Amino acid sequence: MSNYTSDLLRLLNERGYIHQVTDAEGLDALAAKQIVPGYIGFDATAPSLHIGSLVQIMMLRRLQQTGHKPIVLMGGGTTRIGDPTGRDESRKMLTDATIDENIAGIRTVFERLLTFGDGPTDAVMVNNQDWLGGLGYIEMLQKVGTHFTVNRMLSFDSVRLRLEREQPMTFLEFNYMILQGYDFRYLSQEMGARLQMGGSDQWGNIVNGMELGRRMDGSELFGLTTPLLTTADGAKMGKTAAGAVWLNEAQLPSYDFWQYWRNVDDRDVGRFLRLFTDLDLGEIARLESLEGSEINHAKTVLANEVTRLVRGDEAATLAERTAAETFAGGGAGADLPTLDVGADGMRIGAVLTALGFTASNGEAKRKLTEGAVRLDGEAVDDPAYLVTIAEGAESKLSLGKKKHAIIRR
Repeated sequence: MSNYTSDLLRLLNERGYIHQVTDAEGLDALAAKQIVPGYIGFDATAPSLHIGSLVQIMMLRRLQQTGHKPIVLMGGGTTRIGDPTGRDESRKMLTDATIDENIAGIRTVFERLLTFGDGPTDAVMVNNQDWLGGLGYIEMLQKVGTHFTVNRMLSFDSVRLRLEREQPMTFLEFNYMILQGYDFRYLSQEMGARLQMGGSDQWGNIVNGMELGRRMDGSELFGLTTPLLTTADGAKMGKTAAGAVWLNEAQLPSYDFWQYWRNVDDRDVGRFLRLFTDLDLGEIARLESLEGSEINHAKTVLANEVTRLVRGDEAATLAERTAAETFAGGGAGADLPTLDVGADGMRIGAVLTALGFTASNGEAKRKLTEGAVRLDGEAVDDPAYLVTIAEGAESKLSLGKKKHAIIRR
């Protein structure tokens, strides 16, 4: 279905968010006549989410932009178990204090992208530890366990694929889908949630929660998933050779965040502008049609818009200025990543790896022998080269044309 009448589904469809909808016609009719509270769950396994979660956060933003109510569900309870979807091993157990700290760090990004408050379409953040933590085991088995069959649970990809690969799955993890299903039921009863959204890998879990709500309460609930997000070259969004592209400044400097978007594949520019910015679709079409070197302007727009949304206006302005000074002026912008090599200096390969420019010393060695590394504009090809800096001085290190850093002492 593509001829939607509701602003919500029309916007999600135009911008490329929709992969599957459980009942598109029913959800469209509901969204056209009333405010739909909808939620997405996020586990708190780290102090920041990475850009693999950004499409989900933007979905909640679109929900609010079209007059509906976003519910951000933080998995304080389910994080204690760990989602087995797509994994061959159990997640490490986190302490309560660490989970609480992670949730506090994650909230900062949501506060930039959503409007929180007490109004009918204001966003709220809830923590499933508040209701899962109080459930007694016998009560949980009686209330919820009777609505699940082991046969069905074994058919879920998160379980089936783990078993097929002969990787162990703990009974704790096996319960994850039951708790996630109970979340949907609880939020529908307590907060009027009618819609759960998520990535395509969550389809089974979402449908599970809908069926639980129908069996326990007769509720009519809906599910919607986004396509699996990969870059044009097939890589999974959110990861690079240097590590995850984190949304929070504390985990990744704004210049590096900006640079990720500035360096995307030409083929991804239009799609990413639709998904990750609020630019008008007509303007996106114009930017997407640019060819040759002009496409770099569209990439700069993409980098500025995403950085502005996630990190704020000042971060975007400073990152662009740093890039302009570095690339155009040959200077060293103030926002470049920095590394202190100390009085004894540091081998060039170790410097590249410490900066995250290379994933290992082996990769650093290859880049050096390829002639891709320059220190103050001079090529360095010796892996044993010792980088030493006079006290109070600094040098500019470059890997190729796109990665630059300041080396200090």
